[in-house]
Amino acid sequence: MAPSASGEQDRASQGVYSNMRNMPERLDWYQDMALGMYLYWTVDAVLGLVNAHSVVGASPDYLERYFRQLPAFFNPRQFDAGWYARLAKLCGFDYVTVAAKNHNGFCMWDTATTPFNVMNTAYGKDILREYVDALRANGLPVGMYFSPDDAWFQWQRGRTPARAQDYANPERNAELLEYDKAQIRELIEGYQPDILCFDGYRDATRSLVEYAWRLRRDIMITRGGIITPEQERRDELRGPFEAHYTIGTQWQYKAGNDALKTGRELIELLIDIRARGGTLLLAIGGPDADGRLPRNMDDRVREIGAWNFVNGEATRGLRPWHVSHEDRAYFTWNAEQHTVYVFDTLPPLEMGEWRSLSLKSVRATEASEIEVLGQSGEVLEYQPEVDPRATWRQDGDTLRIRYCRAQRLYNNRRWPNPVVLKIKNAADA
Repeated sequence: MAPSASGEQDRASQGVYSNMRNMPERLDWYQDMALGMYLYWTVDAVLGLVNAHSVVGASPDYLERYFRQLPAFFNPRQFDAGWYARLAKLCGFDYVTVAAKNHNGFCMWDTATTPFNVMNTAYGKDILREYVDALRANGLPVGMYFSPDDAWFQWQRGRTPARAQDYANPERNAELLEYDKAQIRELIEGYQPDILCFDGYRDATRSLVEYAWRLRRDIMITRGGIITPEQERRDELRGPFEAHYTIGTQWQYKAGNDALKTGRELIELLIDIRARGGTLLLAIGGPDADGRLPRNMDDRVREIGAWNFVNGEATRGLRPWHVSHEDRAYFTWNAEQHTVYVFDTLPPLEMGEWRSLSLKSVRATEASEIEVLGQSGEVLEYQPEVDPRATWRQDGDTLRIRYCRAQRLYNNRRWPNPVVLKIKNAADA
């Protein structure tokens, strides 16, 4: 990945480098989506290495082994694109972005531009085509990640693979620019992506962004078209933006030595990003060398999925409230239905416990109704004498809500993740 937090990247994202912008209707379409799955994968996943970056500063013998030998070991025989598409659909991901080409120049599709591609591996099949077909079959928009700086291209011309030198930048290397354009044309014409994410160093993508829009104007471009902060919270940002995060410390599969975010940390990332109108693109740490998702990553994805299954209506198709949060309560807003969603990120409640919240940025009206997403409010298991319905009153400028956790989601009745309240017919305070 590129250092997206730099001033250069932000200026590119705001359109300084481009004469074109994402179409307003495509921005609206994109901002309705809460969560993207990032399937980040290239040839060095067979060793669980950092994606592509190890070739920068590498010795000649390392490069020879990397470019000549690794493809022979790339054979993910247990890969099933349909499984990933179904997992994304089940767990509430709104789109999937697949790494088509990384900084090393390895192409995950059947390309005529270079022999350094998936067809010339032990696997020998067009993985990008498998992904696209599976995602389309499951009704999921297809995103593609593309890096314009290409270590293979440099190495073949006797140059030291690099990222910051002029010869690695298609804006300063006409031959590389035409090479990248040929690949972009193959991707757009042959695979019809809905979303493109360009990952160039500094201003390396401006011509490719405009070229992609000339080929198909309605493609949504995230990096290169909107701001895309990477592994950092940017409190000042308001949507649309695409926040790039990993579950662990690496974009693709890492063979050990990793530290993973908890499910709750990931869910709270999603909540914070949506409360500010952004979208979370989450790299899930797979596929691994065999094409499978590691068990610990699968656990995180399904924990997010369980939370989405209960609370997904509070993140999709919505916009920010006039404030993103009050203390530990975060907000999203459905303008058409005059509904505010409140995400309670205070320490979790056990089933049957009550909590009181006081809010000053939302007012109840005579027509207001308040409920906890996922539960009916009509019954607390094994306690028929308890009325678990939420209650509230408007006390001057403060809305006071009392609610109960009344749905069992784990056997031990301890659900560690945030509760969401739905306030119908809400008013701005």
